Amino acid sequence: MKTNKKVIVGLSGGVDSSVSAHLLLEQGYEIEAVFMQNWEDSTGLKSGDCHWEDDYNSAKLVAKQLGIKLHFLNLSAEYKSKIIDYMFSEYEAGRTPNPDILCNREIKFDVFTKYCKSLGADLVATGHYAGVSKCENGEYQLLRARDENKDQTYFLCQLNQKQLSTTLFPLSNLKKSEIKDIAKKEGLASSEKKESMGLCFIGKVDLPTFLKQQISPRPGKVIEISKEAAQEQIDGLGFSSPEITCKQYSFSPDMGEEIGTHNGVQFYTIGQRKGLGIGGRPNPIYILHIDNENNIIYVGEGEGHPLLNRKGLFIEKADIHWIRPSQKMRIGEKRNYQVRFRHRQKLQTASLLLKENGMHVLFEKMQQGISPGQFCVWYSGTECLGSGPIS
Repeated sequence: MKTNKKVIVGLSGGVDSSVSAHLLLEQGYEIEAVFMQNWEDSTGLKSGDCHWEDDYNSAKLVAKQLGIKLHFLNLSAEYKSKIIDYMFSEYEAGRTPNPDILCNREIKFDVFTKYCKSLGADLVATGHYAGVSKCENGEYQLLRARDENKDQTYFLCQLNQKQLSTTLFPLSNLKKSEIKDIAKKEGLASSEKKESMGLCFIGKVDLPTFLKQQISPRPGKVIEISKEAAQEQIDGLGFSSPEITCKQYSFSPDMGEEIGTHNGVQFYTIGQRKGLGIGGRPNPIYILHIDNENNIIYVGEGEGHPLLNRKGLFIEKADIHWIRPSQKMRIGEKRNYQVRFRHRQKLQTASLLLKENGMHVLFEKMQQGISPGQFCVWYSGTECLGSGPIS
């Protein structure tokens, strides 16, 4: 059935966006596609990884097969200023950024969408595994995909109502296996293409090599804190209030002993267990804390180390983002939600408490590897409600 609405699809050359375009054609939309080039430098790309030229060639083949016009859009300058510079600055500050979340908010559903609308698009579609639904009050919900293993709402958690109002996610109710079957049945050129991994639009990178483009190595101390010293601090703090449980533990060199050196705090993240080159222990060494100011990494042995696990986290007031404005909490209000602070992490039960200074998130169970800069995302059932970067 024909519709008079024009949809422009972000065509990456992969199977997901290709099948999205095919499905929309079947639904009767007027379809065009845009391929985005967002990165030119191959420094840090792992050997054998696909570069943008290969993706573009695949997109051209798919567009030809589907009989749709393909536009080419170079957003490398915008991607560098809005995403890469942010990523470098976050790592340099000892935080753990998520460039894919910012890429969706600032590039795919902002700069890219504006370009699509300049081409006359009524709606913009992508191959994300997520869903959008309009509520009775006119607001738009961001919903988890049917394929839980592929769900990408974590990466879309910073989208707003304006962005969702003109967005289509054709794959929301399909499993990855079903999408591959459709691609093979239709003979799409992307049907056998390997799934892209790594940084959004860049690919799989060797992160230290990539970061060294702009951040110089800065050798410093690695200090190990014993479980006994850690437990002593925790016993002294207690877990009697959200303010305590959501703050970072305190660390100082006199709490432990130096056991090695590192190349610079910017190359590591809390919870990391590989890359320090410290072995010979019965259990793995985990990074507990990164002291950017003094260039010190604090570590502890074993997954059960007390300072590796925290009861809660905190989000500054200015950083709290609600996808639907009607769902915002009032000061002093407390709600129970399902929460994750990493993609693919199983949803965790937590209480959200809004106070004057920001959001306190208290988990039902202790959580491992909470790192400043990561995004905490909360859900109610299948709906993704909001998010914010961890302080």
